[in-house]
Amino acid sequence: METVLEGEEKKVAQNLAEKTVFSVLLALSFTHLLNDTIQSIIPAIYPMVKDSLRLSFSQVGLITLTFQLSASILQPLVGMYTDKRPQPYSLAIGMTFTLAGLLCLAFVHTFPMVLVSVALIGIGSAVFHPEASRLAYMASGGQHGMAQSLFQVGGNTGSSLGPLLAAAIIVPFGQYYIAWFSLVALIAIVVMLRISKWYLANTDRIKPKKKVLQMETIKLSRGKVTFALFILMILIFSKYFYMASLTSYYTFYLIDKFNVSVQSAQVYLFIFLFAIAAGTFIGGPVGDRIGRKYVIWISILGVAPFSLLMPHANLFWTAILSVFIGVILSSAFSAILVYAQELVPGKVGMIAGLFFGFAFGMAGIGSALLGKLADQTSINYVYQVCAYLPLIGLLTGFLPNIERKKG
Repeated sequence: METVLEGEEKKVAQNLAEKTVFSVLLALSFTHLLNDTIQSIIPAIYPMVKDSLRLSFSQVGLITLTFQLSASILQPLVGMYTDKRPQPYSLAIGMTFTLAGLLCLAFVHTFPMVLVSVALIGIGSAVFHPEASRLAYMASGGQHGMAQSLFQVGGNTGSSLGPLLAAAIIVPFGQYYIAWFSLVALIAIVVMLRISKWYLANTDRIKPKKKVLQMETIKLSRGKVTFALFILMILIFSKYFYMASLTSYYTFYLIDKFNVSVQSAQVYLFIFLFAIAAGTFIGGPVGDRIGRKYVIWISILGVAPFSLLMPHANLFWTAILSVFIGVILSSAFSAILVYAQELVPGKVGMIAGLFFGFAFGMAGIGSALLGKLADQTSINYVYQVCAYLPLIGLLTGFLPNIERKKG
């Protein structure tokens, strides 16, 4: 009798483990929104900081590089550590670093202290992304693409809100008003503490069943897995170098080429970033259905016609093209990340940390190099060069087909 009851209990536990926990996914998406709203304030205040501190484009790029590298170097290490020793309360700890950096940024008046402030925010991001991505994987119920996209759409929505809030609050009232965004960080900490309780009670979801993994993916040799990861890294380079040209310098491009005001440029940046948020959710569910390799094809290479046209368009068509670029390109990361997690099963945190970290690093290096290029040539030339980066998406053809064929 006891054996039968134990068997029933195991079945119930397995059924619960297979269910998608939308309350956790929505909470993660919300905290990602709050986290990335704070982060997106950094590039949103570049025009103001550039004028007040009399910075060059190279120094503006160095701010982004500092932020992105402080996030990117730590993320794989955080992921590897928490794969072995899960840390349920690490999300709230990471947001505390972000809060400290935010308060510093509100009151600093020297370039070195700006770098210290953004580095603290970067450390908070390094802790947040791999652990939050693992939680999304745990709560997915097997719908990994959908869960990752839902998580990502929160972040991209937050990224789009930052410039709009900066235009409405920080630009007209001054740098000190950045401190008001500490309330956003405090709200995030409260929600993260609630998520941590679910994490603590469901650590058994972390390691997926081997049978399930064998059914979902085709097993590859170590060499093929390494080669596929290398191709994915090149695709991340293509995506985030191009994204750096838009997130860091789009406002300067619009101001320089079309003589728009700083606040108007922030609104156009919001339109682009909101397009990213709107398109983010497409990649995951579509990848679950048709295969992630096809989504990667479409999302990176499909941007090329629009990126090539943008340097030659007027203001109206520049805004329209930015929407198409944002919607199409935004589906790439979720598909790439879940594809990589399926290549290396059982290492969810490490892979999430590696790819988030590499993406942040490429964005930072791209911003620094493009800033240097803008100083030596012009901001318009930067966009003419970057227009060709999405063509690297042709390398997707070298990725193996790892999803099993159904039917």
